[in-house]
Amino acid sequence: MAQAKISSEEIYRIGIDVGGTNTDSALLDSKLNTIHTVKVHTTSDVNEGIVESVRQLLEESKLNPAQVRYAMLGTTHCTNAILQRKHLGRVGLIRLGAPATTSVSPLADWDDTIKAAIGPHAYVANGGYEYDGRTIVELDEAEIIDYCNRMKGEVDAVAICGVFSPVNTSQEKRVEQLVKQVLDENMPVTLSHEIGSIGLLERENASILNGALLNVISGVVHGFEQALNGFGIKAGVYICQNDGTLMRSEYALRYPILTIACGPTNSIRGAAHLSGLNNALVVDIGGTTTDIGVLTQGFPRQSSAAVEIGGIRTNFRMPDILSIGIGGGTIVRSNTDQDVVTVGPDSVGYELLKRGRIFGGDTLTATDVAVKLGRFEWKDALMDDLDEAICRKADAIITSDIEDAIDRMKTSADPVDVILVGGGSILVPDQLKGVLRIVRPNHHDAANAIGAALGEVSGETERIYSLDDMTYDEAMADARSNAIEQAVLAGADRATVQIVLTEDIPIAYLPGNALLVKVKAAGRL
Repeated sequence: MAQAKISSEEIYRIGIDVGGTNTDSALLDSKLNTIHTVKVHTTSDVNEGIVESVRQLLEESKLNPAQVRYAMLGTTHCTNAILQRKHLGRVGLIRLGAPATTSVSPLADWDDTIKAAIGPHAYVANGGYEYDGRTIVELDEAEIIDYCNRMKGEVDAVAICGVFSPVNTSQEKRVEQLVKQVLDENMPVTLSHEIGSIGLLERENASILNGALLNVISGVVHGFEQALNGFGIKAGVYICQNDGTLMRSEYALRYPILTIACGPTNSIRGAAHLSGLNNALVVDIGGTTTDIGVLTQGFPRQSSAAVEIGGIRTNFRMPDILSIGIGGGTIVRSNTDQDVVTVGPDSVGYELLKRGRIFGGDTLTATDVAVKLGRFEWKDALMDDLDEAICRKADAIITSDIEDAIDRMKTSADPVDVILVGGGSILVPDQLKGVLRIVRPNHHDAANAIGAALGEVSGETERIYSLDDMTYDEAMADARSNAIEQAVLAGADRATVQIVLTEDIPIAYLPGNALLVKVKAAGRL
């Protein structure tokens, strides 16, 4: 049933978030009010679930497809491709770092399965810069051309990574020109300074993964566009990034790595919008996991540590998320002889309605516990043979695990506001230790899809400046200007772009007056 009336004069936007258990979709109007939401099971062919969710959304809301102006998608495709080692493209790497970086070879900490998928073409060429942009070694263009000739016919994309290239981009850009001359003008090239920050190996890893995911994201974007066209929706298509903002579909086709972990981030942004809070902890409980993130000034707090994806260290921007194995489908086990109850970490996932005890199944789950203890009413629930003592013990474990996870994400001992979202939020009691208040906003079970639809577009810059060459104010102004330009490139309206995050860190281990500056800007579509 539609939650609000459709107006024939209004324009609308659709947000879709594909999770491991469910695919959620949400319809929002131009004032970002939630009109209708739909939840369907995620299918093995993810596009089928997306098509079904759009079909139900249009049918139930009685919306004219011509009124949809924007469509946003948050997807797990790229994450799953890395974790499962499937559908990855072959990538050639040219590292500009000889002789300074030859002691650690490219892909040194990658396991054999993903190395085999990427292919054998990884080379270390002369090049690289000092932290302040001075050249360590000049490029040897004949060497680059030789490496490109070796890659001919054997790679789908090329990644280029130079020492301190975020400070000086010239060598990477020149190598890109040579790659396209030798291989093909249309050969996809990932430049590391556009992907990661200062650390060489992590930035290199992220750039290779980005090249490997280009085929994956192409299928996602074109499949999404075809699905929309099939319903007569002629909308601008945007893909969700992992910092809580959007990018145009053509931008996503170049930078698929930026979609990694966008699901929890969408939930955080949706929670902020639905609750009206800008600073809080967001606890997103799904069918399999509980993801906890920190909301700072309306955006997810970013992780400052290196992030591992499928066992590979990277350092591009990622939300600071703590995940624990508690969800609506989490399996509860009891040993009556030893009076022991254990919870998870495994889950029945999307089979909850078939295997859960209250639905006539044979597996005791966290949802069964919540319904037995009166947290949630389910019509026709089969509760007579549920042991209340076991349920109370399981509930104490679930509550304790969530309280501990909240405590780990807090930055002080003071109680914090917690926004509860996700279909599994029925597991949580009305009070938790260390929590000031618990907010369960309307539409909390579709916060991820609503977060996908919100539609802010961001740009980010991270550079080291030498304050021997310019003043602090000049360095900050340059960084802000770069971040704004990146946001506009990604699809933001320049008139609405604002700086939402600024960090500057003096770097003691570098000579001279070195300053690392990070700036993020965001604006409306």
